Amino acid sequence: MSSPDPDASPDTGPASVPASAPASGGRSADTGFIIGAHRFEAPRLEPGLYIVSTPIGNLGDMTVRGLETLASASLIACEDTRITAKLVQRFGLRTPLIAYHEHNANRMRPRLLAALENGEAVALVSDAGTPLVSDPGYRLVRDVVAAGHRVIPVPGANAPFAALVGAGLASDTVCFAGFLPQKSGARSARLAELRTLPTTLILFESPHRLARSLADMVTVLGPDREATVARELTKRFETFERGTLGSLAELFADQTVKGEIVVVIGPPQAEAEADAEDADALLIAALAGNKAATAAKLVAQKTGLDRKTLYARALELKAGPEAADEDESDGEPQT
Repeated sequence: MSSPDPDASPDTGPASVPASAPASGGRSADTGFIIGAHRFEAPRLEPGLYIVSTPIGNLGDMTVRGLETLASASLIACEDTRITAKLVQRFGLRTPLIAYHEHNANRMRPRLLAALENGEAVALVSDAGTPLVSDPGYRLVRDVVAAGHRVIPVPGANAPFAALVGAGLASDTVCFAGFLPQKSGARSARLAELRTLPTTLILFESPHRLARSLADMVTVLGPDREATVARELTKRFETFERGTLGSLAELFADQTVKGEIVVVIGPPQAEAEADAEDADALLIAALAGNKAATAAKLVAQKTGLDRKTLYARALELKAGPEAADEDESDGEPQT
């Protein structure tokens, strides 16, 4: 997810905020926040864990309710205090920050639970966007619920849905699948699991893997499936590249890409039954980066054809000594 951009465009103006109640429990004495040239007091919060969405790039996207929550909480648990400090400084917040991430979660979780047990309001934020979307914060929520405390979502910026609404693809049914595996074989296997879902797919990807991932998407999902690559959402250089997986793979094949990436892939079209010539073409493409057994599995998932028949044909297409060696090492695919 992207980090807040200190150069993002400013807010359009202040909004009315209720006056706060007297401080109590672990609540900070200074519970105000600043929008533009105006300072507002935040209302007192009920005890509980508040899951607060923060901007994914443009700090002007921070909601008033989110600011009220961060200002009035006893503490803010965040992935990286240096990143959240930019948000805190921008809006004049005084709430203390503590680091809470996958590397210290086992040590810090008891501290957060103790604060809740003490009747305090604890805010949880990610570096950007909505916490628990492609991050390990769900474990904290499970423990908080198990301990009998309230969990209160405070909605706001969200990269998957920002990409979806700008993609121009079907949005009635969607599947957010997070990051794909880093290695091509595992990535292709995961894509094969997602291939037949009758839904729009939303994926995160890193800039240095984008070209390779798009190439694998073409192999597994097909070159004609509609897709959009969204980059640097809400930031100054936000871009949407729309087309098919084939055209996007070609576009990004030789590009050096920077920034946070969301790939949105439209639902699959009804597939006609593949003939032998089609199967051969798919097998040849799949064999370029896979062994015969894996290629047969991928093509079987794509076409519905018999995997054992495809495996035998894959060995024929490879031909020569390499096929014999692979036949001995791989064996026939399991049913």
